[in-house]
Amino acid sequence: MINREWHLLSRPVGWPKPEDFALVEAEVPTPGEGQVLIRNKYLSVDPYMRGRMSAAKSYVAPFELGKVMQGGAVGEVVESRAEGIAAGDHVLHFLGWREYAVVDAKNAVKVDSGDVPLSAYLGVLGMTGLTAYAGLLRTASFKEGDAVFVSGAAGAVGSQVGQIAKLKGASRVIGSAGSDEKVKLLVDEYGFDAAFNYKNGPVSEQLRAAAPDGIDVYFDNVGGDHLEAAIGSLNRDGRIAVCGMISVYNNTEPAPGPRNLARLIQTRGRIEGFLVGDHYDLQPQFVQEVAPWVASGALKYRETVVEGVENTLEAFLGVLRGDNIGKMVVKL
Repeated sequence: MINREWHLLSRPVGWPKPEDFALVEAEVPTPGEGQVLIRNKYLSVDPYMRGRMSAAKSYVAPFELGKVMQGGAVGEVVESRAEGIAAGDHVLHFLGWREYAVVDAKNAVKVDSGDVPLSAYLGVLGMTGLTAYAGLLRTASFKEGDAVFVSGAAGAVGSQVGQIAKLKGASRVIGSAGSDEKVKLLVDEYGFDAAFNYKNGPVSEQLRAAAPDGIDVYFDNVGGDHLEAAIGSLNRDGRIAVCGMISVYNNTEPAPGPRNLARLIQTRGRIEGFLVGDHYDLQPQFVQEVAPWVASGALKYRETVVEGVENTLEAFLGVLRGDNIGKMVVKL
């Protein structure tokens, strides 16, 4: 049996190029004691993976050159040599970018394949969902009545942030996105009070028009002009949770910082970055609260599905371009 897997050949400079990667054929690995062999069914591609392609020191180790990359995946156990996991079980793990993976049982989490699609465990009920939940409720200290602005709002994390804020009693939720289609989706399907296409004019002007009374919380997925605009519209004691800065991931030179940071003195505002890995203690609370919303349809989600392991790289590049609506997943 052949196992196709993606290797990083060289570290991208600026935008990743196809020649930086290779789809390699290898033998299907054999599990050892305490391990399971998994046939992946869905792979996750996420913006943070761009950072792992660089050798720069970061919060997570870089991908190794000439070796298979990693990422979230959910699949079916083909062979088990571990107690508590049997062939036929479905598990969540972090050895994606390949068709088959051998995983230590302690690093595989069994998931229910009945109530929701398996792919949901890579998005709305997975790491991206917990990112939205922890970033909004813990890092940004959201409280009922807050006005919330979300950038990258049609993405997997952003769309969930806005909906959770509405379900928790936000006074107003505003989102930015990169197309008129996405703006319509935010308002008509996800229940945002207002949304705008950041390509249609200065973000600061569009945000002031959408939130004339200012904002109390900004959930940042983009950085750059969005962060500067949010600081400009921040109310007193406003909070900014920095989840990502996709606008600068492919820059070859340092991006200039916001020019209006001094306004934080006036507003007593706070900016705080966070990583979802620091908030896994919230996982039980997250699932308990969010799963019923998903089951009832109170919290809606979208997925952009690309088929075939051979198209994983193109799916990843699509995330960087903003091609996806909701969570981007690869179906094998």
